[in-house]
Amino acid sequence: MSRTILKIPASSPRMLASAIGVALSAGSAAHLAQAAENTEPTGERNPISLGATNITGQEQDNTSYQVEKASSQKYTAPLVDTPRSVTVVPQQVLKDTAATSLQDALRTVPGITFGAGEGGNPQGDRPFIRGFDAQGDTYLDGVRDTGGQSREIFDIESIEVSKGPNSSFGGRGSAGGSLNLVSKTPQARDFTNGGFTYGSDQTRRYVLDVNRQFLDDSAAFRLNLMSHEQNVAGRDAVNYDRWGVAPSLTFGLGTPTRVNLSYYHMESDDLPDSGIPYGYGSSTATAHVHDKPNDGGDSNNFYGLKSRDFRKTRADISTFSIEHDLNDNMTLKNTLRHGSTGQDYVLTQPDDSKFNVNRYGTVWRRANSRVSTTTTTTNQTDLFGSFQALGFKHTYSTGLEFTGEETRVSGYTVSPNANPVCTTAKGSLGGQCTSLSNPNPDDAWNGSVARNYMGTNTKATSRAAYVFDTIELDPKWLLNVGLRYDTFDTEANTNAVAGRTKIKDDSQFFNWQAGLVWKPVENASIYASYATSATPAGGLVGEGSDGNPLSAGAATSDLQPEETVNYELGTKWDLFHDRLSLTAAVFRTEKKNTRILVDALTYQNAGESQVDGIELSASGKITDQWQVFAGYSYLDSELVKSGLNGRNGVVSAGSSKGNQMPNTPKNSFSLWTTYEITPKLTVGGGAFYVDEVYGDVGNTVYVPSYTRYDAMASYKLTKNVDLQLNVQNLTDKTYYDKAFSTHFANQAAGRTALLTTSFHF
Repeated sequence: MSRTILKIPASSPRMLASAIGVALSAGSAAHLAQAAENTEPTGERNPISLGATNITGQEQDNTSYQVEKASSQKYTAPLVDTPRSVTVVPQQVLKDTAATSLQDALRTVPGITFGAGEGGNPQGDRPFIRGFDAQGDTYLDGVRDTGGQSREIFDIESIEVSKGPNSSFGGRGSAGGSLNLVSKTPQARDFTNGGFTYGSDQTRRYVLDVNRQFLDDSAAFRLNLMSHEQNVAGRDAVNYDRWGVAPSLTFGLGTPTRVNLSYYHMESDDLPDSGIPYGYGSSTATAHVHDKPNDGGDSNNFYGLKSRDFRKTRADISTFSIEHDLNDNMTLKNTLRHGSTGQDYVLTQPDDSKFNVNRYGTVWRRANSRVSTTTTTTNQTDLFGSFQALGFKHTYSTGLEFTGEETRVSGYTVSPNANPVCTTAKGSLGGQCTSLSNPNPDDAWNGSVARNYMGTNTKATSRAAYVFDTIELDPKWLLNVGLRYDTFDTEANTNAVAGRTKIKDDSQFFNWQAGLVWKPVENASIYASYATSATPAGGLVGEGSDGNPLSAGAATSDLQPEETVNYELGTKWDLFHDRLSLTAAVFRTEKKNTRILVDALTYQNAGESQVDGIELSASGKITDQWQVFAGYSYLDSELVKSGLNGRNGVVSAGSSKGNQMPNTPKNSFSLWTTYEITPKLTVGGGAFYVDEVYGDVGNTVYVPSYTRYDAMASYKLTKNVDLQLNVQNLTDKTYYDKAFSTHFANQAAGRTALLTTSFHF
């Protein structure tokens, strides 16, 4: 059978892995050979600024968990003076926690959960921030990064999490917040960093980061490479395999004009985890009644089929930017980016639509499939700097953005795939059914999988203008304001057996934010802020479910943008000689004008939901040896006006009014801390708690609360070679980190041990 249409380069990822492995082994061996006679530095060591996000070559404390300023010029004040909740996960936290994916990294930020994907909502990263779906609200260096993806972080310097409605910064969506991934860029110094990680469950990871200056140090080239393969602890059959390359080139280092060219390529080939089915309240129940996943007595159970299931992904992103200092206080920057992402999969969803789990102890292996490609071209022009006017200092940023996006979605015809009643198991009905307690992923698949080119092509065009300003009214009072105007035009063309349909939607919307900051002392602030967002229909451009898909009865639907507002009161303090940042905020987020189902295939802007919350965080150094990165989030969510229960325009019984919002834990807490016992030895650990999370608006399915513990120890073998041991999920806790609205939840990995050897010179 034909299983993939993605174009894979002729070069083998295994060859790449081998080449990197040989290079790393050779490099590390040379330094290890010197360990006995050169265990102490003999001279001053040049700092390697892994945490830097600029290209000026300024020396920074690149080991600190504290970040003073966001990378985006749209943040016109340092974080301590920014009147909104912003958490930056720096490079050192990514390194110390042994994070390799976006989901790994965001575990350290409370108030963020991840939702599961299936067929209509694609596999990939689906973060929920403060209870609102942020699947389409991820940015790469300030430019929207669209398409269903599972993001790697081998080329990522830091991750900036902005909480609360954020459309004034990034445009459509961002009801609960947004994510900005900051790329590694060429630096004004030479260095070579690399490492290899060997771990349990056949984990093998190789990374290389090389930076070289040339042209009399006015230019620099940086190359990041990655190869990764692993099974998953506590999960039968599952495996993940990916590789990536990211070269970048900068001209004009230290001059008024800088030019940067970069390219990012990553592809993967996985046997994806199909998750665990939900149980039912009783053997006769015809609906879920507050039920959690049921693994049949063995959390290792995998309900997919090795002979049928697969997932391949690809991402290619090319960026050209030029930045020119017009004078000491004004800079003009233009960024042109073209990106293409794709995924191709057939995977098993353990489905219990016919109530097989409780009645017969069986599971239907429902096949979900998708072949999708998303292409995006963006040109963004920014002008930023500072000036004095009318006796006030202004720190400003203004710009224009033009973006074209297109997503093509089709899939496979899997036959049979007809929701049978699985009265018997053991691969019955040609492999469609399996045992709940003892599934066999090696069951023969007697059906067929054929490429189906029917599907939907969605195009979108957006144009935007924006301006931000921090006005220093006097040294103790700052006014932070921002305004953005967007037009968003989208068109969906669907080809189906029944014929061709076309649906269009054109939206225009303003968004703004305002915050007043009082500085009782220089290193602290107290603020009050207000911000808005707008979420138009079709905002995910075909790569997700936005509550009112353009293909579902839109002729009788109201397609006005949903509106979200946020009220926030907070304070930020930099203590212990400004080495430790503490923040606290209370807020209310209200989403009004929400599209809800009011009749069969009919939606109206009549819904409302709200979240009242508290957030606390700490990041930085308590002492020279002791670092902490911690946070707590309390989210009290409610579906105030929920409309009729239903899915894809089909009305079902019951009401969700007053229920808790899906994927919104009331309490979540994270703590990661390290202590430098000696200049060579550092130990650390973490604890992560998440309350129970509902998967659906009806609050009928959920995943239980959990606490996970991690530990690490690192040792500087020589000035050039480090060893680091991480043990994740130390107690081998069985827990679920993704809840889907129907049928299943995704189980997290069990205890995983990782030993990393790193070199740097």
